[in-house]
Amino acid sequence: MPALRTGSDVLEVWKEFKLAGGRPLRNRLMETYLPIVKYTADRISTKLPDEVDVDDLVSAGIFGLVDAIEAFDMGRGVKFETYCAPRIRGAMLDELRAMDWVPRLVRSRANKLQRVCSSLEAELRRQPTDSELAQKLGVSKTELAKIVRDATAVSQISLSRKHFETDSSRDVCEIDVLEDKRGRNPVAEVQKRDLKSLITRGLTRAERLILILYYYEEMTMKEIGATLDLSESRVSQMHSAILNRLKTQLKNRERELSRA
Repeated sequence: MPALRTGSDVLEVWKEFKLAGGRPLRNRLMETYLPIVKYTADRISTKLPDEVDVDDLVSAGIFGLVDAIEAFDMGRGVKFETYCAPRIRGAMLDELRAMDWVPRLVRSRANKLQRVCSSLEAELRRQPTDSELAQKLGVSKTELAKIVRDATAVSQISLSRKHFETDSSRDVCEIDVLEDKRGRNPVAEVQKRDLKSLITRGLTRAERLILILYYYEEMTMKEIGATLDLSESRVSQMHSAILNRLKTQLKNRERELSRA
């Protein structure tokens, strides 16, 4: 596939692509603008943990580049580089959000707590008390305790992250130094997994998230709606429908077990 060397070459390919389309022409354009994807991935990766693979960001960015090429309107007088950059970045951020199990609202609260805590430490020259933190945040001590729990969840790291380097060819990871403080009952784990499978069977991704955020993250219907871009009433309706469906599934399961 010949590379596009000059601006006139690129313009001609754009004109041909918009007239006739086709994968070969699109691929030539992708090859031309691929450095933008790699540059954006490198910029984003500098602010991310080590376990985030830059190649994953590049892959997501390529999908954003394809969408930008397909949707670009040459008649608007906007340079494609300007048009595609936010789409590529958005695709990468969407990929990061999909990889991140911590809801955006929870992470936002954790970041706010960290900023307030650092500010009070600098002001008081000591570790702030819970009362001082609650007052600064404008919340009750009960609400503060929940924010702290959420912040603890956000700070979890990958067990595959490097703990320290050694002289040998194998680095020591977090999982290698993790203390096993209590064993787990394998029977109980299997039962728990079966119950989870029963409960989540047939649910959409949004429905599973509603259950997790409401019962495990203890978020309100309004907070869940803000996280999932749904109205509070819609979340409440979906929650009620999920519970009714689960009740029916559990009753059917009980009947099956009683017949066995």
